[in-house]
Amino acid sequence: MADELFSGLNPAQRRAVEAVDGPVLVLAGPGSGKTRVLTHRIAYLIREVGVDPFSILAVTFTNKAAREMRERLDVLIGSDAQALTAGTFHSLCARFLRRDIVHLGRERDFAIYDSDDQERLMRRVLKELNLDEKKNPPRAIHARISSAKNELVSPAEFARLNRTYADEIAARCYERYQHLLRESNALDFDDLLVEMVHVFEQHPEVLAHYHKRYAYLLVDEYQDTNRVQYTLIKMLAGERRNLFAVGDDDQSVYGWRGADIRNILQFEQDYPDSQVILLEQNYRSTQAILDTAQALIAGGGKKKHLKKLWTENGAGTQVSLHEGYDQGEEASFVADEISRLVASGDYSYGDCAVMYRINAQSRALEEALIGRSLRYVIIGGTRFYERKEIKDVLAYLRLAYNPYDSVSLGRVLNWPGRGIGDRSEAELLRWAAELGMPAFEALREVQTGAVPSPFTTRTKGALLGFLAVIDQFIAARGTMPLIELIDLILGRLDVRETLLKEYSADEAEDRWSNVQELRNVAAEYINMPLEAQLPTYLEEIALVAEVDKVDGKADAVTCITLHQAKGLEYPVVFLVGLEEGLLPHSRSSDDREKVEEERRLLYVGMTRARQRLYLCYAFRRVSYGRTSISTRTRFLADIPKELIRQPKKRGTTTASPQASMFTGRSGYGGSSPRGPSPSAGARPQPAPAPTEVSFFAGQRVRHATFGEGVVMSSRLVEGDEEVTVSFADKERRLLASFARLEKA
Repeated sequence: MADELFSGLNPAQRRAVEAVDGPVLVLAGPGSGKTRVLTHRIAYLIREVGVDPFSILAVTFTNKAAREMRERLDVLIGSDAQALTAGTFHSLCARFLRRDIVHLGRERDFAIYDSDDQERLMRRVLKELNLDEKKNPPRAIHARISSAKNELVSPAEFARLNRTYADEIAARCYERYQHLLRESNALDFDDLLVEMVHVFEQHPEVLAHYHKRYAYLLVDEYQDTNRVQYTLIKMLAGERRNLFAVGDDDQSVYGWRGADIRNILQFEQDYPDSQVILLEQNYRSTQAILDTAQALIAGGGKKKHLKKLWTENGAGTQVSLHEGYDQGEEASFVADEISRLVASGDYSYGDCAVMYRINAQSRALEEALIGRSLRYVIIGGTRFYERKEIKDVLAYLRLAYNPYDSVSLGRVLNWPGRGIGDRSEAELLRWAAELGMPAFEALREVQTGAVPSPFTTRTKGALLGFLAVIDQFIAARGTMPLIELIDLILGRLDVRETLLKEYSADEAEDRWSNVQELRNVAAEYINMPLEAQLPTYLEEIALVAEVDKVDGKADAVTCITLHQAKGLEYPVVFLVGLEEGLLPHSRSSDDREKVEEERRLLYVGMTRARQRLYLCYAFRRVSYGRTSISTRTRFLADIPKELIRQPKKRGTTTASPQASMFTGRSGYGGSSPRGPSPSAGARPQPAPAPTEVSFFAGQRVRHATFGEGVVMSSRLVEGDEEVTVSFADKERRLLASFARLEKA
């Protein structure tokens, strides 16, 4: 069996597989076979070391990765893999909390609020606190609360730390938001992790149970962990410290949602006796792509563990650089090149992916692809489980499971229409708050009549009609399979007829088809115990991620953001919008650490390509209705010109094809960098050419004429340092020897 397990592993991979006890950090370059290492190590522990699979816990960052791991293990070790515990942080904590949240005085049948539910609840918070949504956007307030939770900062601590009026508002919202979550017996995504930490901290006997259960802990994508995830890992690793962490510091790109690259950089400080293993052989890309990507990432500075990626896939086609006049021409180039590649017979539409920094960039691409009748799919549009008709049906299922779910109750209180308007809903919530109870209990008070209610006879009848519907679904929940419960809901509410009343015939049928697809998904749970079908279904739907649903078999061009593309790969990749303000994004330009994360994001995009890679940017771009001249991303300056192929534009001179990339934008009227000639008699000695740049991106500088500005990029050009600075009026390129810039 050992020979079979080691078959196909390179020496570094085998070292990682055989590293059994103690902390191990595997720094795995892109395409270096980290999933193979994870699965073979689990198989090795079970088959060769004799570890009970019941005592192994594997944490992945996507459900897709967890499924792939299980599928590979089924091939390697068969049914033994079924006893393994594997999943994402959120899915594992949701599973653990179904058992252990009672230690915190909470109910096990909690709802899990997705991003739409969270925003609805935050709108209610703002309304209750009489705060203007325009001045206090719900998403922005919730983002601050989410950041606090990721740092394990409680509402009380957040309030104590606040320094500004905005902090005070966020603190008040945080406290009320958590109160309403608890009243609804609900957790948001962040709470799943935070409450698990609270259980472990407050009840050591529960943590001891998991220490006894799990002897070996494996964590994928360690570079993307945030503080609360890092804390959970340290707690679960315990005294045994059999932690096997796999990640790549060069692919840490989720700082904006709390990921802390220091977790992987300081692994050896946390575990001084750890082994560090580098996976440098790449099985995905050609050497041409790897050399270009490594030149880019090396521009970010020195690293403790420098990986030198290499491959046996051959040199491959040189990476292409393309400049379009505007985003329309950029998109046309992409569409035309895809058409050419497909027409050659070497590639299909499904082999091609177009990646960009923000979703708004997809519009021009869609127009170009449609104009050439090319099949494509946009990842990140309206998600299936976020469609209104799907959310409405799911709301009834959630109320059948947890009637205290106030967000779901508010969503369908008047769907299908039953004469309960916004004012009546607001009055119900106000009255429930006055009574100090959830809205569902307030409906019970309306039913019993023990407490006088503020509703008219007509409104009271409508509310009681709604309550009767929910009671019917609650009763049915425990007696019929999930798919029959869905059929009961669809029939009792006349959902198809309701859709036909609300939309045109064609749109109503499309939405009804979506509802039927929801029913089809439910059929997959038919073999589960009756009591587990509904909660499992709701939990898995709540935790599904968009990238988990990417169909790798569809013969269509994939259009996707760089963040969503992480973990995917394609034979042909186009990276578009490689310009300052887009990549690095304008929000990152004044923070050196954020700029370096943007560099890593570009590196991730480049290393998704297997055979062909295209780097694209536009000379000018329309943004927010305004057209402006673009500046190529500073990151391109770190790639040696011999690694890039730039097709010569029609009508240009015979200058080097890389001229516009590496020595300024020729052909667009750029001014000469040379200053006035000195008098013949003076003959000053030229200053020695600089050997390294003295300015860096994000640095604040001062110019005698233009005032203060922020350095966007700096590079050595023809014996001088060219510094691109964003001033208050415009962005300017200056030569350091003439500009006399001062560090502000």
